[in-house]
Amino acid sequence: MKKLTSTLFIIFFIFFPKAFAADNEMVKRISEGEESAKITIIAYESLTCGHCANFHKDVYPELKKDFIDKGLVKIEFRHFPLDLAAFNASKIAQCNNDGSSNILNILYSGQKKWARGKTPKEATGYLKTFLASESVNVDFEKCLSDKAIEDYVLNDRIDGVKKFEVNATPTIIINDKKFDKALNYKNLKKYLEKLI
Repeated sequence: MKKLTSTLFIIFFIFFPKAFAADNEMVKRISEGEESAKITIIAYESLTCGHCANFHKDVYPELKKDFIDKGLVKIEFRHFPLDLAAFNASKIAQCNNDGSSNILNILYSGQKKWARGKTPKEATGYLKTFLASESVNVDFEKCLSDKAIEDYVLNDRIDGVKKFEVNATPTIIINDKKFDKALNYKNLKKYLEKLI
């Protein structure tokens, strides 16, 4: 079922890209770091992607400590949902519209608890239950039906394909260039140190 849902989701993007062509200035980008940072990382992610969850668990904390918190790097999280469960989770992550990565991090840390289900409806139920168990304060139904956020998430995916030829997650872009080495902290650190 997940494969079928993913296929239908991708077909939707191929045939209806113009529906989401306009940028939405009202929705804030989820990001961490100083605007004036010399290095900008763009992370294209899908909230149901296990490798993306590993990035948040194994790489991001060190990146934050060594580069982001020191004002050297800014990271922007961009949505690249691979299926409907990830699409709904992206809308939830973006819902408070405060630019904070808190909900995003909660979703990644508990991914195995909610990113499951044989149907989109079942997956949505797991997501709602998980958020309640974590005391995440969002209006779930309102978040899922918010058109501005929906368009924003879909535009992220469309822009990723057009600008950077993103076709997998996570895809890391550093100062507008695709990071093409194995995504571990050692490789990322070495690459960033050369840019400072």
